[in-house]
Parts: sequence; C-alpha cells; structure tokens
Amino acid sequence: MEDRFALLIDSDNVSAKYIEPILDELSKYGNVTYKRIYGDWTSTYNSSWKEELLQNSITPIQQFSYTHGKNATDSAMIIDAMDMLYTSELEGFCLVSSDSDFTKLASRLRESGRMVIGMGESKTPVPFRKACDIFTELELLLEDNTMGSSNSRNEKSAAVLSNFSGTPGNGEEKENRNSRRGGSNAVSKNQIEEAVVKIITENQNNDKETGLGEVGSRLVKLYPDFDVRRYGYSLLSKFLETFPKLNLKQDGTQVTVTLYEDKSKKEMLEEFILGQVQNAGKQGISLGTLGNRIRSKFGDFKVRDYGFSQFKQYIQSFENIYVEDEGEQNWAVYRKIKNSK
Repeated sequence: MEDRFALLIDSDNVSAKYIEPILDELSKYGNVTYKRIYGDWTSTYNSSWKEELLQNSITPIQQFSYTHGKNATDSAMIIDAMDMLYTSELEGFCLVSSDSDFTKLASRLRESGRMVIGMGESKTPVPFRKACDIFTELELLLEDNTMGSSNSRNEKSAAVLSNFSGTPGNGEEKENRNSRRGGSNAVSKNQIEEAVVKIITENQNNDKETGLGEVGSRLVKLYPDFDVRRYGYSLLSKFLETFPKLNLKQDGTQVTVTLYEDKSKKEMLEEFILGQVQNAGKQGISLGTLGNRIRSKFGDFKVRDYGFSQFKQYIQSFENIYVEDEGEQNWAVYRKIKNSK
C-alpha cells in the first residue's frame, strides 16, 4: 500500500505554473489523499489558480485578509495540518511555500513521525529547508518537467551501464545555470564529495559496502535541499561519476560506490577511459565525447602530460582499445585481447 500524503499549498507564495510539476514530483512518494490550497480567492492576485484547481481537483480554502499581510492564510494552513495530523492516517505532508513561517510546522510534523516534503522557490529561507526531510526547488521541477520527455527518450535508448557516466556538454551548461540560480543556498560539490567519502569510509570500517541508494538517502538527510538537478544532472549516478575520488561499480542490479584508493592519477584516468569505452558497447564512443567526459571528471587533463602530442595517439596506446577512423570523426571501440597462450 502506498504512503498517503497531504498536499498543502500557500497560494500567496507559489505561482500556478508550478502545479503540474508539484503533483508529478509528489507522485514519486505516494498517494495524495488531501489536496488543499489556501488564500483569499476574492483577490485578483489568485485568479491564475482557478483553472488549475478545477483541472487538478484541488480544494481551495478561503481565507480573507483581515489585516495587511498574510498571517491569516498561514494560520489556516497550520490549523488544518494539525487537525490532519491527529484525525487522519497520513504518512507525510507536502508543504508548498517559500515562506519561513512554516518552519515550526514542519518541525512539529516531523516530531510526530511524519515525513515532511517541502517545496518552494529558490528564495526560500534556509530554516524552512532544513526543517523538512526533503526540500525541492520549484524552478528545478518546472525545468525538469519541461525537458522531461526528451530526457526520458534519451535515457531509455542508452544502455544500463551508460547511466553511470558523467554527462558533458548540455549537462555542464545546465549546471552553470543552476549554480547561478541556486546562489549561496546550493551545497558545494566539494562538500558533497567529502560527505560521500566519509560515508564510504565509515562503511569500510564496518566491513560494509556502500550502495548508491544509501548514498542518496544519507545525502538528503545531511542536506534536505540536496537535488542532483541543481547541478545539471537527472541521475545521482551520473552526478557522482564526476567526482575524481569516487568510482561506481555495477553487479547485476546492485550499484556500489567505492573510492579510488591508493591509486595514482594515471591509474584512475586509465581505468576511467577503459570503462567509458567498454560501456559504450560495439558501436564505441567518439573521441570528442570521450575527451569531454575526461575533462569533466579530470579538469586539468592534458595529453602532453602522458607523453603524447595528440589525443588520438594516447587512446591508441591502450591495449584493449581500437580507434576507427570514419572521416570527420574517430571512434574508440573496446576489443577483448585473446590470450596468446
């Protein structure tokens, strides 16, 4: 049975354009049994919501503004949430607002053992973000919803292992856009890398492997507003592959995250290149794409540092890699060397 959630929206702080991404995102967590939105529906400010309420079966809760400001709306939403907490069998709440006034409510709901998912714009204050189990920025949801269909087609056409490679080009451009938009609220990539290293080290001390799922859940516990989409990636696996200290391995459906321990940079680079070419399958990978992925993971890569004047020559030096020349593009293809014995 799916977990049951109540969706409570503060219309004073959220635009109607976000409703579909909100509902799509919340569907990942469970079944939405309550859908309510709070505001003064006599005001023209909320007119854009009316059509969305009908199409998505959201119940509007009228709250007149008795005084200047929106404290009345906040109070109505808080009272309803507490009523639901004590009278309904809910596993969690989704609070949609960019207002820090709901920080105490989020904390109270969590104290009662309920999961709290927060959603708000990038301007949402840190206290409300930290009070939630998970916090997601609405701008990311809107962008993800807009680009979702094309991303889905691309991912379905790729091999399973190719999902564990960094995405160059558009991913880097999107990451730059998200970093500018996220501002100081975004957790730095260095912090994330060190947190994952610590998680893996702790598990190693207890003779445990570190699964990809555990990394994701523990990162969210450390940073409730952690979201790989803020850094330009749609999958946690792709994001983690960009860190030089981390290595992802797949055994069937199990994906583990390990450290590049006691290896020189040269060894890490060679292992990464061989993995990229091998995972590309029979069709291989273009040298242009391979070069972009290397630079994405090893930012200071220079082929001259490894004794070659051309990137093509360097790739040809690998015993298990054959370079096919197809006119304007060269392709690196993995070939298994048979034992001569």
